[in-house]
Amino acid sequence: MLNLGATKALSIFDKIIPDGLSHAATSLVESLKINSISEKTGRGRTVVVKRRNIYGERAADLINFYFRLSGTPIHYVSKVKQWQRWETKCFNMLNGDQFKARIVDARTIVEDKLPGKSLWDHMLARTLTTRMLAAAGREYRRAHRMKVKELGDGWSHGDGSMPNVIYDAANDRARLIDFEIMHERSLSGRARHADDLLVFLLDMVDRVSSRNWLPFALAFLRAYDDVDLMRELRKRLVIPSGLALIWWNVRTNFAKRAKIERRFKSLKSALGRVEIHSLVARRRPKRRRPSIHCHKIKPGMPTPSSRMRATSERAKPA
Repeated sequence: MLNLGATKALSIFDKIIPDGLSHAATSLVESLKINSISEKTGRGRTVVVKRRNIYGERAADLINFYFRLSGTPIHYVSKVKQWQRWETKCFNMLNGDQFKARIVDARTIVEDKLPGKSLWDHMLARTLTTRMLAAAGREYRRAHRMKVKELGDGWSHGDGSMPNVIYDAANDRARLIDFEIMHERSLSGRARHADDLLVFLLDMVDRVSSRNWLPFALAFLRAYDDVDLMRELRKRLVIPSGLALIWWNVRTNFAKRAKIERRFKSLKSALGRVEIHSLVARRRPKRRRPSIHCHKIKPGMPTPSSRMRATSERAKPA
């Protein structure tokens, strides 16, 4: 079956693989813990300790095999040293203004614990607000503007879900964590950035009320403030099929298809209106205002009064 063409393979998968197997495969993916995470406090400072499990590399390779098979353009950073370098680099690049991460031994890194709670926890506690989501949108826009040689373009998260966004209410600031997954380098920067936004939205698509879905999604996207990228995102508001559906179910917490389609439809319509308004604003002619700057007059240059006298003199004979 692995030698079949991609389209034919996905078609067969849709027909013969029952839903129960999809749930079982998803449970397996979730049960494979790549890293062990704990907290330690000392000298008034709390740090997060991440240690790559002994079987973590093999587990990551197994999941990466599924990603390649399903055409999902992400992968776990399976090699321990490579993961340590990428994790600490991303953390320090994004949060190094106040917080640090460092490698402590062959399998372990230590990161300063960021203040606040994840947006996922806020959503479960029903304390999520548009203010928090706007902060997340601004932070993703800031992060996506950073260049990294590993991706050949603007940085992207690869797992831009709500548990990986920490909101600090005291400073109205969102920060990003957990960099175990990377996008494939072959993807364009725009495609990777749109995927980050989509993954973030998928966490909300089944968890927030129908009344809050659109205001919450638009608060996040408006704060990101990139109409061209919204056009790319609209293309991705579709439910996949075949093997890719397994990872989709993980992302959407097994939300009902009809519910997702309704919410995607409303978001597509709203994004279309935002795009139209943006185009109108770009095409609206700007009114020219008189200059308020004075210019030096050089010898021989006519002044406004001399021009008026010359015009009058030419008009007299006529």
